[in-house]
Amino acid sequence: MNYKKMVDAAKAAHEVNRVYCLALGDESQPLWGDAPTWQQDSAIHGVEAIVKNPNHPPSTSHDNWMEEKTKSGWKYGPIKDPAKKEHPCMVPYDDLPVDQRMKDTIFMAVVKGVLGIE
Repeated sequence: MNYKKMVDAAKAAHEVNRVYCLALGDESQPLWGDAPTWQQDSAIHGVEAIVKNPNHPPSTSHDNWMEEKTKSGWKYGPIKDPAKKEHPCMVPYDDLPVDQRMKDTIFMAVVKGVLGIE
């Protein structure tokens, strides 16, 4: 898979996620171009996981995201705070509210659409 195309998919999924978050009242997501490197890298890793296994369930995307966050020192916190490396979604997938679980479903759909994966 072409790396540039994977970055394009990550950017598209990030932007859709950002707008989805805005619809939920969450203004914490920056535009792709303003996003810190760690956030862009996280999205790219999410795309890579989908390319490797396009049929995994959305819960696997969340598990992969949590594993990556944990390795970089993130933990659960009631509000997203990059300085403290705290995030309210650092919980098992089944414990997430539906609106948060939908982020993984939406991310996967955008990535598959951009990359032409069924």
